[in-house]
Amino acid sequence: MQSMVRCFGIGIGVLAVAFATVAGLQAASAAAARATSAIPQGVLAPALPAAPPAVPSRELIDKYCIGCHNERTKSGNMTLDKRDMTQVAAEADVWEKVLRKLQAKAMPPASVTRRPSDEELASFMGSIEATLDYAAAAHPNPGRSGIHRLNRVEYTNAIRDLLALEIDGKELLPADDSGFGFDNVADALNMSPGLLERYLSSAQKIARFAVGDPAMKPIASTYKVSFFELQSDRTSEDLPFGSRGGLAIKHYFPVDGEYTLRVRLQRSAANLGGGIRGLDEVNRMDILMDGAPVKSFELGGGEAEKTGAVRGPYTETETERFADSPLNVRFPAKAGMRTVGITFQRKLWLQEGVGVTRMPVASYGYASARIGSTEYGKIEMAVDNVEITGPFNGVPTQSTPSRDRIFVCRPTGSNDDACATQILTTLARRAFRRPVTAADVQPLVGLYKDGRKEGSFETGIQWAVERLLVDPRFLFRTEQDPVGVKPGTAYRLNDLELASRLSFFLWSSIPDDELIDLAAKGRLQDPVVFEQQVRRMLKDPKADALIGGFFGQWLALRDIQNKKPDTTAFPDFDEALRRGFLKETELFLESQVREDHPIPELLTANYTFVNERLAQHYGIPNVYGTHFRRVPYPDDRRAGLLGQGSILLITSYADRTSPVQRGKWLLMNILGTPPPDPPANVPPFPENKGAEAPKSVRARLEQHRANPVCASCHSMMDPLGFALENFNGIGGWRTMDGVTPIDSSGTMAGGGKFTGPAEFRKILAGRREQLVATVTNKLLIYALGRGAESYDQPVVRQIMREAEKSDYKWSSIVLAITQSMPFQMRRSL
Repeated sequence: MQSMVRCFGIGIGVLAVAFATVAGLQAASAAAARATSAIPQGVLAPALPAAPPAVPSRELIDKYCIGCHNERTKSGNMTLDKRDMTQVAAEADVWEKVLRKLQAKAMPPASVTRRPSDEELASFMGSIEATLDYAAAAHPNPGRSGIHRLNRVEYTNAIRDLLALEIDGKELLPADDSGFGFDNVADALNMSPGLLERYLSSAQKIARFAVGDPAMKPIASTYKVSFFELQSDRTSEDLPFGSRGGLAIKHYFPVDGEYTLRVRLQRSAANLGGGIRGLDEVNRMDILMDGAPVKSFELGGGEAEKTGAVRGPYTETETERFADSPLNVRFPAKAGMRTVGITFQRKLWLQEGVGVTRMPVASYGYASARIGSTEYGKIEMAVDNVEITGPFNGVPTQSTPSRDRIFVCRPTGSNDDACATQILTTLARRAFRRPVTAADVQPLVGLYKDGRKEGSFETGIQWAVERLLVDPRFLFRTEQDPVGVKPGTAYRLNDLELASRLSFFLWSSIPDDELIDLAAKGRLQDPVVFEQQVRRMLKDPKADALIGGFFGQWLALRDIQNKKPDTTAFPDFDEALRRGFLKETELFLESQVREDHPIPELLTANYTFVNERLAQHYGIPNVYGTHFRRVPYPDDRRAGLLGQGSILLITSYADRTSPVQRGKWLLMNILGTPPPDPPANVPPFPENKGAEAPKSVRARLEQHRANPVCASCHSMMDPLGFALENFNGIGGWRTMDGVTPIDSSGTMAGGGKFTGPAEFRKILAGRREQLVATVTNKLLIYALGRGAESYDQPVVRQIMREAEKSDYKWSSIVLAITQSMPFQMRRSL
């Protein structure tokens, strides 16, 4: 009861601060101001030339554009016929959009035969850019990032770095809303009463786990295996060689004590009997803890499966229904993160040798093989879910990574309050991301004293940690305008605010002690020190968060988990292939960033990462086992991202490819020119009819595009998607679409013909600046936690000029973004 009262009081305080800060942010967003201060040394921004540029000429606009973009037709909701060229800077939103279209060669449209020359385009775009950049240099505007609640990923990582505790953020907190394509955008990260309750309950659980409360009640955690997970092979590198199926679990045991583990096996579908599969032969199941055996079970075989009472509408015997009931074990475990393995001893039920090819049929859990023209099928026993419950009979734990991180001193009886103050001061400094005062720590010390009255020294620390985890100074990132700064002024962030921006950008987590120490001493404004820190942080393993956070959302890789390919159309698809697609792309992106390749190599790299399952899918020979390794491509079919199954899967429908989805993905994520929203009442996509000869997807799209309502958008998207038609809906290579040969030829907007994916990639490689501009804009959004506005585009161009000196390597783009005016500065209200 007292715990509930304590949490309620904490929650009311947090909610009041949260709503007050959000209200302040909303009021700030309504204020429009022009920044006027100078750019400090070491901050990257457009330089102010000695004289303003000449007024851009209207000649190109009048000659090629106003026939469509006028007050009468308003094509693309854009009018240019009455624009005053002396007011280009005042209408930056319009002219930045014009620049994007012209740079992408998306305008004039391909259907227009009268087009400007490259020289005319270059001259016009150069004059517009010069005008916009001059205005940006004369009136610096770094924008204003709002109050930022830690999103689920940031909260999870912050707990890891604050308390040395790995938590499952998806279990504790709901998914966050997104803005501008990312879930770390401040305006989308609201705080509701329901979400506050989740933070409060999470703080209670985390504090007990971190301190190691032996009196905590048993908690059950269930780990589910997908029915489409093929368990005829070793499923994880954490499982021993010679094993098959099952799963490896990373489970946190909060205290030393006893725990129970229960295994439930997969059943067949009701129309196939509904009973446990694979009981026709003896199966040995092993339970492992950090690789050491805990217990083994044998089940199946003999006559038991053929006798027993029939249950209800099913046809399984009593044994087939209840054979997994004995699969329970109670065992002692030490506190900490442990790897629990559940696996079967692998049996070669069919002799291996030349001419034997296993053929998985995932939808029914079969392992099958083909020899010559004969196929043999077999249902194998498989794990459905595992439940771990505990602790029981918990005992105080002396040392875990979390306790070592928390208890920087030990109470002796005479120094208890001083020790508690030292512990809480150290934790608060990291949690609040700055040096703390006695006023900051006193509320925590008060909770410690209350908790000690109810229990022990450790109980008091646990109460204080719980309070710390719901403190607004931990849950929210705020930046304060300096006292006395004039409204609308661009000012430089202080070093501690800059340290937080840097750590949440590169690590999605709190700054470490080294970064806080430098910031507290005011040394981050030294350009040399700042660059050293950026490069240090990029090399740290915590920078892997950039792969999952930025790339996972920019490239829509998170959608892989939601894709459900039709197993009739794609019988080779299973969960191992899904995991392989994601792992391949993550390893590829990690190598690109950590080896500091040029950004355009994302589309041209001639290597990838595969294991045996993925290599078979791609037709890459001589790759065996579950381990992923780097391999060169044997031909030019696949290169870079566009040949990887992850991208091809997320841009397909369940039962077929989608040139439209693939073309749209390329326009949005690679070329940076998203197509307009589709008009109302779009005709449906023509489906094949039973009495007719089936038509290819391309033929049906051409029929769809014949409608003028559809043609305007599809003429941009479809040709790009056609280039990837040789890849089916799960990334397998093909030369036929049904009975029709694949035609992967096309013409890109602005010219550039191709006859397949290899030539298409060469054309994209020739537009490297367009890809780099897209990446820079997306990365800037992710770094700032706000949208990239028109006033940011001159800085984007400056970042690209700076990075071009290093051939657009990843480190140069990241460093230039962190040195840029929007990252290092802020506009006052």
